[in-house]
Amino acid sequence: MTRVSTDADSESAAVRAVWRDLGLPGLIDVHTHFMPDNVLNKVWDHFDALGGLWPITYRGDGDERLALLRGFGVRHFTALSYPHRPGMAAWLNEWACGFADRNPDCLRSATFYPEPGARDYVAAAVDAGTRVFKAHLQVGRYDPRDPLLSDVWGTLADAGTPVVVHCGSGPEAGPFTGPGPFTEVMREHPRLTAVIAHAGAPEYGAFLDLAERHERVHLDTTMVFTAFTELWAPFPDEELPRLKDVAERVLLGTDFPNIPYPYLEQLQALAGLDLGADWLRAVLYGNAARLFGL
Repeated sequence: MTRVSTDADSESAAVRAVWRDLGLPGLIDVHTHFMPDNVLNKVWDHFDALGGLWPITYRGDGDERLALLRGFGVRHFTALSYPHRPGMAAWLNEWACGFADRNPDCLRSATFYPEPGARDYVAAAVDAGTRVFKAHLQVGRYDPRDPLLSDVWGTLADAGTPVVVHCGSGPEAGPFTGPGPFTEVMREHPRLTAVIAHAGAPEYGAFLDLAERHERVHLDTTMVFTAFTELWAPFPDEELPRLKDVAERVLLGTDFPNIPYPYLEQLQALAGLDLGADWLRAVLYGNAARLFGL
């Protein structure tokens, strides 16, 4: 198992310095992963099989990972999980519900899959206080336009509950990734509050178009602008001004713990864009605080 070495105390101090220098009370990270150990271990096995191309930086147990995030000053975070077959989502949601009950700084999270009963368990999760959902079109390899999901998207749109959607084609294209399929979902459900994971990498421009057309479409920063991602999905310089145009709908995301570099690098990459302190304050805290009523 490959693991990037980090000094927790020094990294925590460096991360805290970023938000303290901006006058923030901490960070809100909308794209982090906590899930049952057997599921997370399979995720890590997938990355390990890449032969060192994607080492996992934060491979500690759940308590260690929670302590790290809190040490960084992350005030609120998510427990995003995602099924790859029928019959998984309800079980994952039950686990995530218990996790949030034990850890109130975690935004209660849930997921879904195109299957009979999805509408009912999504509605039940919303009624139980779920704050954010995750849809992973690449791993799930499902069509977001599947009729079994129409009522799911409608339920989430009516409730105003955000859903983090991995619909870009990076790091590996799937049969229903890219801007086309999810753009059609937004056309059918224009009031849906969607957070495009990884800012839609590598189709950044097309997902910026989507955000400009739909006032409830957001972008998260997960892995974008870091040296690792710039090697295979560089963000076009000419698109940077558009990030200021949708400044109130860009949210900090990191993919913690499944990242091949220290957490600090995401913050440094965002600061290095030189889009201004106000923009950075909004991205690291203010936008998510407003979206989730924190």
